[in-house]
Amino acid sequence: MTDAHPRADAERFDGSPSVFAPIVKQPPTCDIGAGSSRTAPNGSAPGDKIQNNEAQMSNQKSAEVAARFDRLPPSRTVWTMVILISLGGIFEYYDLFFTGYVAPAMVQAGLFKPESLGFFASLAPLAVAGFGTFVFSTFAGLWVGTFLLGFIADRFGRRFIFTWSLVWYVICTAIMAFQDSGFAINVWRFLAGIGIGVELVTIDSYISELIPSGERGRAYAVNQFITFCAVPIVAFLAFALKDTQPLGLAYWRVVILVGTLGAAAVWFIRRNVPESPRWLARHGRIDEAERIVADIERRVAAEKGVPLPAPLPVSAEAESRGTFAEIFGPRYLKRTIILSIFNMAQVIGFYGFAAWVPTLLIHRGVHVTASLEYAFIIAIANPFGPLLGTLFADKLERKTQICGGLLIMGIVIALFAQSSAPAVLIALGVLFTLAANVMSYAFHGYQAELFPTRIRARAVGFVYSWSRLAAAFAGLAIGILLHNYGVPGVATFIGASMAVGICMILLGPSTKGRALESINH
Repeated sequence: MTDAHPRADAERFDGSPSVFAPIVKQPPTCDIGAGSSRTAPNGSAPGDKIQNNEAQMSNQKSAEVAARFDRLPPSRTVWTMVILISLGGIFEYYDLFFTGYVAPAMVQAGLFKPESLGFFASLAPLAVAGFGTFVFSTFAGLWVGTFLLGFIADRFGRRFIFTWSLVWYVICTAIMAFQDSGFAINVWRFLAGIGIGVELVTIDSYISELIPSGERGRAYAVNQFITFCAVPIVAFLAFALKDTQPLGLAYWRVVILVGTLGAAAVWFIRRNVPESPRWLARHGRIDEAERIVADIERRVAAEKGVPLPAPLPVSAEAESRGTFAEIFGPRYLKRTIILSIFNMAQVIGFYGFAAWVPTLLIHRGVHVTASLEYAFIIAIANPFGPLLGTLFADKLERKTQICGGLLIMGIVIALFAQSSAPAVLIALGVLFTLAANVMSYAFHGYQAELFPTRIRARAVGFVYSWSRLAAAFAGLAIGILLHNYGVPGVATFIGASMAVGICMILLGPSTKGRALESINH
């Protein structure tokens, strides 16, 4: 195949044309390579041959892009992209985590009494769950966004969806903040959740495709360090504004509205983050992919002041247009099942604790006001789990980090359920949070690595959607368990789920230091 652009840019870096011509290992079922050609079967239409040639070109260019990215050294240019993408995600995490911190005020306002829930009150379990209906609406929306709409990032591109899904959820959240009934709040929360779900899937795919293979673990750790900074921010606001009415509004409404300020940053972020060259190449937009990769290479080479290393051989992905059915094919079915079950299990522990921290503390004998203070202290730990992970994110297998986090979570929640001393509860809450967030960045990276570019967003969306669906019902279940069995009942539920998650991840493949194309070859 002939490059879409001259190789002068490569020679500008290191004088070697090989910069733009990595060795591409060809799948056994495909004939892909520089200058290769195919003879169409007898009777095939000329258009089929042209289409096949275009597919070969896109497939090879995607492999070349991968090789050129994976040889890039750690640089300010690469990490700037990670930071900009993460800044786009910080508003989703703010929105996602304010749930637990506005819960006491919303419940005290009577917003989730049966008479305020409308349709939801007609179902006895939902009427008992109360605030659990808000949690249910959040994760039901996330499920729709990840499962039913995850494909749109594969169809329209990472950058476009990254921007507009953010705008969607900001608008819905702002409207929700001014509602006066539990029913209306739940409806708008559901719609906002759709935007959050699409955004989270897109970010996972985006980072995996823009970061060299040797840096992916740290990239996800840094991404989640930045996004989880939203948690102590929302916890602090809830604590600082409690018992006040800023601008004549209940403080929980102000806490929610602050998250919508992220809309102002959307356009800045969009201008400074490129489209995924891997995605562009897979969709035949080779000229655009070439320009973006060449620009990144140029900046990295200028920053380092030395020639870039030659790209290593890379395996091209199999030729395929990429369909949803492919995730159920023989190559990816096992991964799909493993990650789907894992996601259902992990979210019960992750959000089962994070979304209920103040309420769980109250049930352990802590006063309502003090519970927000303690929850804020616990929330401060959120960014430090991923920050701690930067020390070993690319040194340990992703599987090891995930299983270690789940094991610690299961042990700590059992101890939490038996404790009542404030200092012990806070210490255990911090430890649980650190373990949960190490597990979180590791599995976000892991599930994005296990599927090829052509179906990555929809595959991640599908397996991740099960966590959203499970969280929706887990929110109801935890509300019911807390009502009937107290914190020990919740701890048993979470502990059993962590054990299931460990069993699933142990069945998955290893990915440390491997190119995405190699993992999916």
